[in-house]
Amino acid sequence: MGINILGTGSYVPDQTFTNDDFTRFVETNDEWIRTRTGICERRMAGWEPVWYMGTQAALKAIEASGIDPSEIGLVISTTVTGDFLTPSTASIIQDKIGAKNASAFDLNAACSGFVYALDTARRFLETEPSMKYVLVTANEALSRFTDFTDRGSCILFGDGAAAVIVERSDKMFTSHLGSDGSGANVLFARSLMPAPEVAVESDFEDNFPEMSLNKLYQNGKEVYKFAVAALPKAFELAAEKIGVTKEEIDWFIPHQANIRIIETAAKKLGVSMDKFVVTLDHYGNTSSASIPLALDEAVRSGKVKKGDKIALIGFGAGLTYGGIVMEY
Repeated sequence: MGINILGTGSYVPDQTFTNDDFTRFVETNDEWIRTRTGICERRMAGWEPVWYMGTQAALKAIEASGIDPSEIGLVISTTVTGDFLTPSTASIIQDKIGAKNASAFDLNAACSGFVYALDTARRFLETEPSMKYVLVTANEALSRFTDFTDRGSCILFGDGAAAVIVERSDKMFTSHLGSDGSGANVLFARSLMPAPEVAVESDFEDNFPEMSLNKLYQNGKEVYKFAVAALPKAFELAAEKIGVTKEEIDWFIPHQANIRIIETAAKKLGVSMDKFVVTLDHYGNTSSASIPLALDEAVRSGKVKKGDKIALIGFGAGLTYGGIVMEY
């Protein structure tokens, strides 16, 4: 069983942060950022709630789908930057959009979150015959957890949200999800600082005692090494399950982390960059929202059309990775 994406939607904050803006507080410049990352600008939410951004994206996806929100059976929200520890962001969005008959939960697979959630949505539709539609919304405000004293990472991240409405279908669909927890300490944000007298054997506490609470740490070299292998691997492992070749794919929509990662992954796959949807130049890295933001932009511009075969491939903290190959 596959799924059909009925509609997409997205939302980004009004506030734009250009590369030149970073020169006010870290030693950098526009050319340095652009040549190393491919990013020119990104959006910043300020104190705009994550649930609000997700709600706006969800409402646009519902409008594009032409469905009644009361027919949504499940809301899955992906975020690592929720406004609350509890309740879930999904529960708030469920209420705001009027999905009164839906269950709701959050899913945290970092930047791979949308791929994980879309695959989860398919599994619910397969096993719950009474469920008609699932809403998947990815909403992130990474700027709140960015360490703006670290010039290597603070330039990368932006805020935004995107959503899709899906239903069961006989369209082509295959997926592969993976994780390598041994790399968990190369990309993380700490929410607990253990007491010094408590002896806990941990890569995090032993190696990073100076890290502040709620600030994102990234070992760029290690993340790069993982990402350039994980992107092609995620596609290949998903595609081989049903014998789909790279030549049959109309569009590759990868996690938008860094243009060099995307270019290296494309080279390893032997696929032209012309077949990759890239939006990081104006959104930056929006974590789990990056793939659906790129998908929504490609759909609304007419680039991605019904019947196209698309590959959604992501990687993120965990370290997680995942690939979906499907007919749009």
